[in-house]
Amino acid sequence: MCRRDTGLTGTTDDSAEAKLEEPKPIANPGTAQQIEDASLSPKLAAYRRESEIRRPDFAKAYNDLVERLSVLDQGRVGPKVGHLMPHFYLPDEGGRLVSLPSLLQSGPVVISINRGHWCPYCKLELRSLAAINNQIERLGARVISIVPDSARFTDDYVANNDLPFPVLSDIDLGYSLSLGLIFWVGAEIKRLYKEVGIELEKYHGNQAFFLPIAAKFIVGPDGLVIARQANVEFRERMEPETVLTTLQDLRAV
Repeated sequence: MCRRDTGLTGTTDDSAEAKLEEPKPIANPGTAQQIEDASLSPKLAAYRRESEIRRPDFAKAYNDLVERLSVLDQGRVGPKVGHLMPHFYLPDEGGRLVSLPSLLQSGPVVISINRGHWCPYCKLELRSLAAINNQIERLGARVISIVPDSARFTDDYVANNDLPFPVLSDIDLGYSLSLGLIFWVGAEIKRLYKEVGIELEKYHGNQAFFLPIAAKFIVGPDGLVIARQANVEFRERMEPETVLTTLQDLRAV
């Protein structure tokens, strides 16, 4: 079996997020060309370049944050490949409680931990997963996303982005904390978020201003991590093709 660590670790009208046109989901992907079209890194890089032009203050604040957290990271945050993925019991966008053990009963699980419904990088990632969801399911696996936002915000988010998988609410970041994947945003980003209308205190229901490190874990039916991507550079994410290749390798065993 192939086990791998990839090593990647509501805004106002004047924000980059509100102005940038985002790609639409790919309908019924299945061919090699469609998988190539779903490539995530170029879309993330294009958004990052556009954002740096339109809001250089955000770009500098994010760069400073990543540099600050990199001292703590060094590629060692979160569950490791071959380790047991801690269980969770979290509500989905409809208020139904979902557990990792129940998901694993039907096969592998792709767990995408994201910063929130407001995050454009997370939106691009989840749309890329939605584009290959049919292929993931044909390989016997399922996708779930975990965010710190309450169902009040995730319900519309799932519908508006045509997500064919559940988005779970990690209330007060309890699960992300158990994984060692949370950080304080810092005074400058807190100020910038307030300026553009990103209201973390409303989304989370607290005044803490903590966020999860964006991460992805592919977990086998035995509950062990097969592949992972977790680092403090949230503007980089695991490619959809890596997800499919990992699941194909697992099924071939």
